[in-house]
Amino acid sequence: MTSVTSVSEPRKPRIPTIDLRPWLDGDAEARGAIARTVDEALQTAGFLLVTGHGVDPALRARIREVARVFFTLPPDVKQPYAVKVGDRGWLGPGAEANGYSEGTETPPDLKESLSFATHEPFDDPATNAEWCAPNVWPAEVPELRALVEEYLTRMAELEKTLLSLLGEALGLEPDFFSRHMDHPTYGFNINWYPGTEVVGEPEPGQFRIGPHTDFGTVTILDRQAGKGGLQVYTDDGGWEDAPYDPDAFTINIGDLMARWTGGRWRSGRHRVLPPPADAPAEELMSLVYFGECTPGTRVESVPAPVGRVAYEPVDSHVYLREKLDSITVD
Repeated sequence: MTSVTSVSEPRKPRIPTIDLRPWLDGDAEARGAIARTVDEALQTAGFLLVTGHGVDPALRARIREVARVFFTLPPDVKQPYAVKVGDRGWLGPGAEANGYSEGTETPPDLKESLSFATHEPFDDPATNAEWCAPNVWPAEVPELRALVEEYLTRMAELEKTLLSLLGEALGLEPDFFSRHMDHPTYGFNINWYPGTEVVGEPEPGQFRIGPHTDFGTVTILDRQAGKGGLQVYTDDGGWEDAPYDPDAFTINIGDLMARWTGGRWRSGRHRVLPPPADAPAEELMSLVYFGECTPGTRVESVPAPVGRVAYEPVDSHVYLREKLDSITVD
């Protein structure tokens, strides 16, 4: 008698890798398969990896090299650039605690950041006053400006591609989200995570970035792998190390996008672990682009059957300001 052994299909990864090239150039069948994969992933983890984006890895590497020159300067040299969360300049040690956004009283995050944001003026003076200002370029690293400005151009292009993909992944028109980007705002952080020789021994409950969800629409992250690196939370898996591909960007959606989809997609909860005890000198750097929509956009939940929860409509940037204020360490 012959026994038959059933072979179960391999479990789909909670965070899949999407190649954008067949999305941009493929046929309807290929595009449909990608849209379904994106929809499934954003319902579980709120994260994706994307390759085929066309952003030169040499540009990303050079930004890290030049930014590191700034971060390793003496504190008194960096101090004139010190700002609070949401402003343009240097976020020094102790400036930010992302766990605050979840209502958790945590020690400050173990990082430093160079922070950039929307610089092209709006027609409305009140919007300009709150959301637009010149970026600050440290004189000690004159190469940084051209590098970052090129990177921001590429991120804006990629964000529009992603938002079109997200619209179709919901079964909606391709410009459902992207039409709200005629003059979007953005935030861009270069996050430096040094070892314990710089930040000291982590306190209990202290992280390089505390557990949180992002606040806006789409985040595009260029990260480095490390023991004290990114972790992602899912209901069925708990905290897990995020998958890593040096060629890929890590994409997650934020709170506004989750509200927009009526809770169909989840805002990706994540954290960055502290310097590991067995590698205390580990140093990482992330490039984090926070893509948003045009100020004044009314974010209203997509109705059923696509959406699942009818959230109260919100003004996109009133919501963002409240969230940014919530993580600032006074």
